[in-house]
Amino acid sequence: MAKWVYLFKEGKADMKNLLGGKGANLAEMTNLGLPIPQGFTVTTEACTDYYNSGKKITDEIKGQIFDALKILEEQQGKRFGDTENPLLVSVRSGARASMPGMMDTILNLGLTDAAVEGFAKKTGNPRFAYDSYRRFIQMFSDVVMEISKAKFERVLDEIKEKKGVKFDTELTADDLKDVIVQFKALYKAEKGTDFPQEPTEQLIEAVTAVFRSWDNPRAIYYRRMNDIPGDWGTAVNVQAMVFGNMGDTSGTGVAFTRNPSTGEAKIYGEYLINAQGEDVVAGIRTPQPITKLEQDMPAVYVEFMRIATLLENHYKDMQDMEFTIEDKKLYFLQTRNGKRTAPAALQIACDLVDEGKITKEQAISRIEAKSLDQLLHPGFDVAALKAAKPVGKALPASPGAAAGKVYFTAEDAKKNHEKGERVVLVRLETSPEDIEGMHAAEGILTVRGGMTSHAAVVARGMGTACVSGCGEINIDEEAKYFTIAGQTVKEGDYISLDGSTGNIYIGDIPTVEAAISGNFDRIMTWADEIRTLKVRTNADTPADAANAVKFGAEGIGLCRTEHMFFDAERIPKIRKMILSKTVEAREEALNELIPFQKSDFKGLYEVMEGRPVTIRFLDPPLHEFVPTEEDDIVALAKDMGLSVEEVKATCDSLHEFNPMMGHRGCRLAVTYPEIAKMQTRAVMEAAIEVKKEKGFDIIPEIMIPLVGEKRELKFVKDVVVETAEAVKKEKGSDIEYHIGTMIEIPRAALLANEIAEEAEFFSFGTNDLTQMTFGFSRDDAGKFLDAYYTNKIYESDPFARLDQDGVGQLVQMAAEKGRATRPNIKLGICGEHGGDPSTVEFCHKVGLNYVSCSPFRVPIARLAAAQAVLNNK
Repeated sequence: MAKWVYLFKEGKADMKNLLGGKGANLAEMTNLGLPIPQGFTVTTEACTDYYNSGKKITDEIKGQIFDALKILEEQQGKRFGDTENPLLVSVRSGARASMPGMMDTILNLGLTDAAVEGFAKKTGNPRFAYDSYRRFIQMFSDVVMEISKAKFERVLDEIKEKKGVKFDTELTADDLKDVIVQFKALYKAEKGTDFPQEPTEQLIEAVTAVFRSWDNPRAIYYRRMNDIPGDWGTAVNVQAMVFGNMGDTSGTGVAFTRNPSTGEAKIYGEYLINAQGEDVVAGIRTPQPITKLEQDMPAVYVEFMRIATLLENHYKDMQDMEFTIEDKKLYFLQTRNGKRTAPAALQIACDLVDEGKITKEQAISRIEAKSLDQLLHPGFDVAALKAAKPVGKALPASPGAAAGKVYFTAEDAKKNHEKGERVVLVRLETSPEDIEGMHAAEGILTVRGGMTSHAAVVARGMGTACVSGCGEINIDEEAKYFTIAGQTVKEGDYISLDGSTGNIYIGDIPTVEAAISGNFDRIMTWADEIRTLKVRTNADTPADAANAVKFGAEGIGLCRTEHMFFDAERIPKIRKMILSKTVEAREEALNELIPFQKSDFKGLYEVMEGRPVTIRFLDPPLHEFVPTEEDDIVALAKDMGLSVEEVKATCDSLHEFNPMMGHRGCRLAVTYPEIAKMQTRAVMEAAIEVKKEKGFDIIPEIMIPLVGEKRELKFVKDVVVETAEAVKKEKGSDIEYHIGTMIEIPRAALLANEIAEEAEFFSFGTNDLTQMTFGFSRDDAGKFLDAYYTNKIYESDPFARLDQDGVGQLVQMAAEKGRATRPNIKLGICGEHGGDPSTVEFCHKVGLNYVSCSPFRVPIARLAAAQAVLNNK
């Protein structure tokens, strides 16, 4: 028979997968001989079995729970459900990864109308007994039966008001009896049955509630954000109660062995006298700092510090501990590796290395790569943020804090930014045309779009805070206002966005600049010594490139040339090219663009100082460049000597039903080879001139996008080679250059061996490869993906985290086939996935040469690449 339940003394620290983090630590602390209230753990496998059995706990598991309970009764010398001296327990959830939002703790389980009387007699403290019972009724009703906690708080507040007292602790035993009567009446009104008086029924209901909470919407969302698989399940810990609410020699608290915000090596925490656990967290009474315990109960404080130090030394990491003092006797209820901010994580890792407790490799493994985001972006002032109340929440698309005046068009955002205002751009959704307004904005808020929408991708690249996909907003862009949570926000009003949580606030919350400390450089140096995968950046401007180099980028893996065309001076020229009827006219218009493109590329080459730069030729469909405003159409017609109708007809003819799969990428260069000629000339002249002027050893890398067929690539490549050789001849240069392609169409991956005959490098464009493999567009997927998460069809967003089974298989196949044809082919990835730690590890495993990501994610990729080496030793 399977073992579903373990006593604390039967477990060990390395049984985390089975017993959950909390259960494994309680077992370990028991083995260390620490003062732990005893109990047992129902395993994560029992949780999986609960779902497999149609959301029911089987009789076999129930039997093992009751057997463990009997042993606990013997250990404690008390009986569960006894009317004279009842055994009371707490019930807590505990998955193998710490998951906030899972389920609140239930305390004092086992109390009934009869047991509370015996409990009052046995302890000689009726007030304490009734206080424990009213707490249990409230917790059980809220956590297990899902009756709103606020309804119980209301009853309690009314009674306190009637008695003229402020705190729960001022209520007498008789007052609390009155509370219990009203709580039970409320339970009956809500549920139609009496509050359960059978302790075993209370226990099984509580265990069921823990299992059920594994699938609540908060838990599903948290798992998706933190790459936690849904099939892990959660364990349940049942533990004998100890009481912090027995009077002034009792108390309860939470403490960390180091400061979780700064990492300072000093005990940090708080406690309350005469209280139970939830009082500390609920914030109803103000707790005391842990150091005051030294004055209140000196002997307890000495013992507490001894155990806290022992635990940190044992686990070799900062511990987050919960403790209770029952009549001057100290008990530890749990310990775990504490959650911490990114600055604290770096400080603690470096300190532990310096203290000789861990190695550099262990330090690298412990830091959550994603958390480095917090270090590189401004944050809100902590006190001001605490006081603010969010009016809405959407996707945390790009981290950082932003506060400013609301503007609804890119033009207005740019104009007011130039006047010295802080601006927040609010759009239904963004498009490439908004790029200047996005650049000017402190933050971006969109009603539509996901974590990898245009707004999200561009914002991350610029390091701008972005909250996307806020469907709760009703927006009227023309009238320049939006409504959310019943409030109206007009142009010029202040809002604040937290790109790390997705919270939206009305008003101007002060922000503080990000500070990169020496610890950051130390950790990055260690990571660079370990990793084998190179890290490049996606950058289109010298400013972005310089930023990326500062963060440790070793080259540019993707320069999108189309972003360079939206500038006010340039867009008329590209429009002129689109409207030209002959090759000659098109070439003439394109030639006007060469100086602009060339100076862009020179700027990049100068900043990159000889590091590799991969330039992707024009990718988007031409309709993205044509005018939509009447004034622009009239101006263009006048400039080209055409009628307004002719211009409109051309613009309309460019409309496509499915532009993502339309006339774009290398298809443009096949139709209009002159575009590829112009871009090649600009690249080659820029490289030759910078090499001559600055002495950098530059080898241009020209990338042809969206190839699906070898002959298609060869056609464009021939145009590129012919132009490049002509430029070399004109300039008397022997510069070397490489031509490669993006693998973003499944057919290209399937025929990578043929494509490698022409391509000298592959860069996997995993954004489009994901769209084409799944068959849905990332801009529309947001409408239905939530239903897929809720129904557990997908566990994560395939645009944020690479689908390793499907898309990953194509990447691996293309890498193997490409190398078979051309053993020295360079392989990289430049989709948004390049900054996702699990994808970086995948790229390491399949043997890619580099990953490329937005500038602010470069440190994440460097750390993740080092962790990939350590995880796969």
